[in-house]
Amino acid sequence: MMRSVAILALFTFVMTGSFFTANGQQMQTLINGGVVHGGFGGPVVKFDNVADDFGVWVGGRGAWMMTLQDGHAISIGGGGYGLVTEHRVPDPDFGEPDEDLFGLVGYGGFIVEYTNRSYKLVHVTANTLIGAGGISVRDKDFDDISSSSDPFFVIEPGISLELNVTHFFRISAGMGYRYTSGIELAGFRDKDFTGPNANINLKFGWFR
Repeated sequence: MMRSVAILALFTFVMTGSFFTANGQQMQTLINGGVVHGGFGGPVVKFDNVADDFGVWVGGRGAWMMTLQDGHAISIGGGGYGLVTEHRVPDPDFGEPDEDLFGLVGYGGFIVEYTNRSYKLVHVTANTLIGAGGISVRDKDFDDISSSSDPFFVIEPGISLELNVTHFFRISAGMGYRYTSGIELAGFRDKDFTGPNANINLKFGWFR
């Protein structure tokens, strides 16, 4: 029995090898050739319209970077951002009378980025964030933060121009579009946070 199995295995191996040799075919994969690994992290600032007023978001992101032989790169990581400008709650009946209340908002998630020919001095990157966030209400001095909060879903694609400043530092500026779903608190709605934004990203790390 064991002898028969061994003969069958040898026959299968020889026939499979002969087939690939005759056809000259190789397995196709998504990523071919050598891959060089690196990584980066750094601060991000975003500018947009929040509830019909100028909004600024500050945060950061980091990623593991895989650079292919042709200079194209794929980065996988995450990031998070918080609203630093003050935006009064639209609902005048929320909270105590004559109390100044503002939205407290943050979000973050998983980020995938593609970099086109990263070896060039100036090149293009495209990325997408998929994640979640939360919104609550605070007073002017952050002394009182509402216990009620509203979670929401967010997806944010974007495209940027990136400059290689040094071998370990890059800076990019670009545009994105944030889409939120699930915001309904103190008069705030999804439309107050959904829309285009401009951003500046500093990257410090190991680029190959």
